[in-house]
Amino acid sequence: MISPCSPSLEPQIPPPQTPASQAPIIPPPPLPPNLPELAFPPSPSSLQTRIPPPPPLPPPPPTTRFSPPHVFGLEKSQLLKEALERAGPVPRSREDVKRLLKLHKNRCGLVALWMAGTLLAPRSGIPLERLVQVAMERGYTAQGEMFSVTDMGRLAQEALGCQAEVLYGGLGGPNRDHVLQHLVARHPLLIPYDEDFNHEPCQRKGHKAHWAVSAGVLLGVQGMPSLGYEEDPELPGLFHPAPGTPRQPPSLPEEGSPGAVYLLAKQGKSWHYQLWDYDQVRDSNLQLTDFSPSRAADGREYVVPVGGVRAGLCGQALLLRPQDSGH
Repeated sequence: MISPCSPSLEPQIPPPQTPASQAPIIPPPPLPPNLPELAFPPSPSSLQTRIPPPPPLPPPPPTTRFSPPHVFGLEKSQLLKEALERAGPVPRSREDVKRLLKLHKNRCGLVALWMAGTLLAPRSGIPLERLVQVAMERGYTAQGEMFSVTDMGRLAQEALGCQAEVLYGGLGGPNRDHVLQHLVARHPLLIPYDEDFNHEPCQRKGHKAHWAVSAGVLLGVQGMPSLGYEEDPELPGLFHPAPGTPRQPPSLPEEGSPGAVYLLAKQGKSWHYQLWDYDQVRDSNLQLTDFSPSRAADGREYVVPVGGVRAGLCGQALLLRPQDSGH
């Protein structure tokens, strides 16, 4: 259709021959100056105004300083990805963790216990150095290392004034629901595991034994939660326990369901929380059996319980609650 407001553009030249094929017409290259007059009519494309080249593409946006860590199953859940991207550093604990790490790199268990103490009593947390002092005085550690969940429980009761329950038999099976309900109730969990290069759980037979504190759990459920939970205002589909409101325990995913349960965990070499697949943590915790050969050969003194790493850490965890809290 031709618009009635558009002037008619009819070049005073013979009409070009209709091409035999439907291939696009490519404009000829520019001609050199002083070229003799051509004996054939000009191409219609030569009568059109040349289109300037498009502007260059804008530079890519700068990368963020804190890239989200890898999360098991993250590619399957956009909700997990968005939640993790919103999580940022915790500046209040950053300098405290760095200060302790400068004292000695082998104090990961005491760092995890200190972080758990800030969750139990945020306004009256015990200083990190005090935890180290009490642990050394009681003979639980020589360098700041902790190879016994039982000793860690005793230290927590004395230094933090909290309830401490040692869990035996691993994080799976009949213990699984107990652990998840403990976390849903907003109580911290201390977990020994093998640490990979990116701080995530791995399986090194205890050679990379480390401690982490879990401060919460992310459950993937099929239906809407019962009364007592409120939806996040920024992330639809994410629900939180409503503070001060009676609620029923959530419907826990069945064991073996892939990508259904994630622990919100932190360990002493980073001030970031990470989301860890529950089964990965369970499997790492169950294979802590051997003392690290590199530690055995470094000439330092360590406190290891009778029975070694297997007796002190394997398949064990520590559930902490405030002193006035019921089970």
